[in-house]
Amino acid sequence: MEKAIQQAKKAYNDGEIPIGCVIVCDEKIIASAHNTKQNCDNSLHHAEILALDRAMKTLGTKYLNNCTMYLTIEPCAMCAGAMINCRLGKLVFGAREPKTGCAGSIYNLLEDNRFNHRVIVEEGVMQEECSCLMKEFFISRRNKC
Repeated sequence: MEKAIQQAKKAYNDGEIPIGCVIVCDEKIIASAHNTKQNCDNSLHHAEILALDRAMKTLGTKYLNNCTMYLTIEPCAMCAGAMINCRLGKLVFGAREPKTGCAGSIYNLLEDNRFNHRVIVEEGVMQEECSCLMKEFFISRRNKC
């Protein structure tokens, strides 16, 4: 999770919402990313989507069954859906996102039995650090107005 937080700090320094993630397979980081949505002017550039794409390219496969994603903030519906479609093995995230989170906050897409794949979810890892980074970012944005 520390590496995911480092990615989130990169996003913060770039003026992006500070969300970062890494994907691990066989105890080795195979992909990492942070949000680039604002600077790339692309709503799809969430850290999770970028990291999933990089992980599949690294492994040369469309499925990530044996991989774990470490993510600073609970994923949105788009990212949770991508995790299901990539058949991610496990998600470990830091802090909940009460407005858009789809790994338990407003909905739990990842563990819904109606889908053909479920992602194991573990939450609250380094929660305080992940949450504080988001709070600091939005406080700084409000103070600039």
